Amino acid sequence: MLRRPARLPPMNYRHHYHAGGAADLLKHLVLVHLVRRLQDKPTPLCYLDTHAGAGSYQLAHEMSQRTGEYARGVARLWGAQGLPGPLADLLRLIEACNPDGALRVYPGSPRVVRALLRPGDRMIACELHMKDVETLHDEFRGDPQVAVHRRDGYEGIKAFLPPKERRGLVLIDPPFERPDEFAAALAGLHTAHARWPTGCLALWYPIKGPVARGKLHAALMHGVIRRVLALELYTRLDDADGLGGSGMIVVNPPWRSDVVLRAALPALAARVADDDLDPAASTRTRVEWIVGE
Repeated sequence: MLRRPARLPPMNYRHHYHAGGAADLLKHLVLVHLVRRLQDKPTPLCYLDTHAGAGSYQLAHEMSQRTGEYARGVARLWGAQGLPGPLADLLRLIEACNPDGALRVYPGSPRVVRALLRPGDRMIACELHMKDVETLHDEFRGDPQVAVHRRDGYEGIKAFLPPKERRGLVLIDPPFERPDEFAAALAGLHTAHARWPTGCLALWYPIKGPVARGKLHAALMHGVIRRVLALELYTRLDDADGLGGSGMIVVNPPWRSDVVLRAALPALAARVADDDLDPAASTRTRVEWIVGE
């Protein structure tokens, strides 16, 4: 049974508008790689999704059609051959959600990770938007490996970490609607690391100009957290005001994650580039250690 907290902040963000866009593809490419590498060891793992969304999204829905982000994202990846490891792995997961061969559904982070879980692994999904959490709850109803909670994701970090498995992954993926969201996300990352210093922690962020992103990186460079990897995909190099791209911070990434993802991201960038003749003119990728050991 879902319990509704006594007070909830207003929630206007719906991920359905952005499902299947380039930012989603970056996020899910990294997620697939991290989960697969963590599963190199046989011991069970736990995945915590702090802002889970609805689980999966119909691309014919009015919200997806209004923005058309999927048309510039997953639709350009659909049917591709010869993709590098984690990108090919992600495409197979998306194809499994569309068994008739037509691109109709895009899986959200919970559905992507659930498809990868082994019998001993488990997932905790936090979401505040009432409609999305009901959809998420229906999608995983009766699944003993998935727990859905209607609660603030930052509260979930405090409530569910460290997990009993002592192995796994946290995804912090807020909507970045609040003016202080970068600060809140960074605080959430620090809380997660303080409670679970050996956990693999991932934070997604939008790139809307250099200021907020630069402050985030600077705070991490001068902070206490070690082993911090930054991954970025720029899709609008000349867009100073809109969403120029997105990035992910990964703390404690599995061994050689930088090498694997440095090889995979350019292939994704080439697919979502606006300029087919010269992808480098409209896209750029970055994989860099912000903080070492």
